[in-house]
Amino acid sequence: MAVDTPLLDQITYPEDLRKMEVGQLRQVADELRDEVIDAVSTTGGHLGAGLGVIELTVALHYLFDTPKDKLIWDVGHQCYPHKIITGRRERIRTLRQEEGLSGFTKRSESEYDPFGAAHAATSISAALGMAVASDMRGDDNNVIAVIGDGSMSAGMAYEAMNNAGDLGKRLIVILNDNDMSIAPPVGAMSAYLARMSSSGVYQGFRNFAKQLVKKLPKALYKSAAKAEEFSRGMVQGGTLFEELGFYYVGPIDGHDMNHLIPVLENVRDMETGPVLVHVVTQKGKGYAPAESSADKYHGVAKFDVISGKQHKAKGNAPSYTSVFARQLIANAKNDDKIVGITAAMPGGTGIDKFMEEFPDRTYDVGIAEQHAVTFAAGLAAEGMKPFAAIYSTFLQRAYDSVVHDVALQNLPVRFPMDRAGLVGADGATHAGAYDLAYLGCLPNMVIMAAGDEAELTHMTHTAALYDGGPIAFRFPRGEGVGLELPETPQFLEFGKGRIVREGTSVALLSLGGRLSECHRAADMLAAQGLSTTVADARFAKPLDEALIRQLVAHHEVVVTVEEGSVGGFGAFVLHFLAREGLLDSGVKIRTMTLPDIFQDQASPARMYEMAALNAPQIAKTVTDALGVELQQQSGDLRA
Repeated sequence: MAVDTPLLDQITYPEDLRKMEVGQLRQVADELRDEVIDAVSTTGGHLGAGLGVIELTVALHYLFDTPKDKLIWDVGHQCYPHKIITGRRERIRTLRQEEGLSGFTKRSESEYDPFGAAHAATSISAALGMAVASDMRGDDNNVIAVIGDGSMSAGMAYEAMNNAGDLGKRLIVILNDNDMSIAPPVGAMSAYLARMSSSGVYQGFRNFAKQLVKKLPKALYKSAAKAEEFSRGMVQGGTLFEELGFYYVGPIDGHDMNHLIPVLENVRDMETGPVLVHVVTQKGKGYAPAESSADKYHGVAKFDVISGKQHKAKGNAPSYTSVFARQLIANAKNDDKIVGITAAMPGGTGIDKFMEEFPDRTYDVGIAEQHAVTFAAGLAAEGMKPFAAIYSTFLQRAYDSVVHDVALQNLPVRFPMDRAGLVGADGATHAGAYDLAYLGCLPNMVIMAAGDEAELTHMTHTAALYDGGPIAFRFPRGEGVGLELPETPQFLEFGKGRIVREGTSVALLSLGGRLSECHRAADMLAAQGLSTTVADARFAKPLDEALIRQLVAHHEVVVTVEEGSVGGFGAFVLHFLAREGLLDSGVKIRTMTLPDIFQDQASPARMYEMAALNAPQIAKTVTDALGVELQQQSGDLRA
């Protein structure tokens, strides 16, 4: 076969790849890298992580019998090359788009995705469960988890490894080391040692030696076993993993097929218990703009392949994230007790800007949200003012710490929650849908939600000044609505909303980022003769009970609107009304929330349309409650 003959075109599924010669795999990897770059330039998405595992992806699918052998990618940022060679190449340019491929692994998408992932450090736990299930069924398949070094900062990974080492089950963990530099230099000697220590000859000798030393007195036997592990650890690294019960192999160059193939082949054929293969890679490998980027092109917009220039839309309004960062910095200049905390998301949360101003008061704890929250609790207990800036979806991972370490002790930890509501291309796994429900049930918790960027300024300032207990405030992804930011922020009175538009017959009570849609809905209703009040609740907890009483007493219809799940703000309002006997007052009450489903990715606007939380649907909820028909053209109301 000629060298320049495209090989990727001959691969639809891994079984096609396995028909090729080992010497062809380098060409396959090069073509796969080009395909990933071209695809992501069209769709945007996570680029650097996938480029770093091109060779590893090819080697794993070449050597292992997927999908019978289970291959689990932690987080899933690096799964695009995997998708291309597992039957999804024709759809790869639909990544992260409506009705397209997910940006992460997804069980419903392919049998080659045995476990869905989009949050970090779940792969080893899931893989161990699958390995145990395989043993229980008497199957002989392999289970492989590929986990990045960043995910190894999460305690869950070590919990799983500790359990795996104790059970001694057959399990392969690939540690993709692309940033932490936990490895000694990678080269010919380390590759040789990795190949030898994973070989059948070495394994046979090791087993023979183990049987021999078992005949020694117990104390000498234990000393010999420790000496063998220690000697390999000193030469190759990996003592920590050996202590957890894993057989360590590595480090090896994750971009050199001559290193990868023989080592992974040896590991595949080993009959020992859990094995960890330490593979060193370079994020963004093979694409110069990604290699030279500070974040290795972790997440990108559509871009020009030649120049690497990203085509980011320029808006007129600042992002909510930048507004939060701006006000936090302003408060911190006057208060040296303010501390910024992020769990490996400094750029996404705006803490990177705070870090530039106050490097000695900023802590990136890695992908360890539970630790981040309890760390913040410790700071708060000693009089500091920690802002634990964590996405709504990632704060879920730290819920016990929020309950036990913060709320129960009434410690003044501040929780700025970015990405509240729907987030577009990242889909269901990253939606900030549940925080109102899971925080609203906690005693001592104060919850605010910003209706616009000016309100976010006030809420950040309020959180900075409040020392009475835990306080959370949520805000959407993306740009604000274009309001001028206040020069002097206000301290908001707790449990007090605001009337932003006066009306007489209909009341729209908004919490959070749907406020502008409520204004639009009010315009639509006004055009048809329905005078509409728009109120911004500001607080989900404590509720503005006086405002709710006023709206119920003076309007025929009251509709609550929130970008959160069932069980949130609307439920709190209904509970209050029921407790006070106000549900029997004759007013028509309706609640509008996100639908009780996991919504797949689309554009944010389209997702909110499908969620029925845009202005036309808000207006229709009002007219349906009144038993009339919303007339889009004539403006008439028909009974």
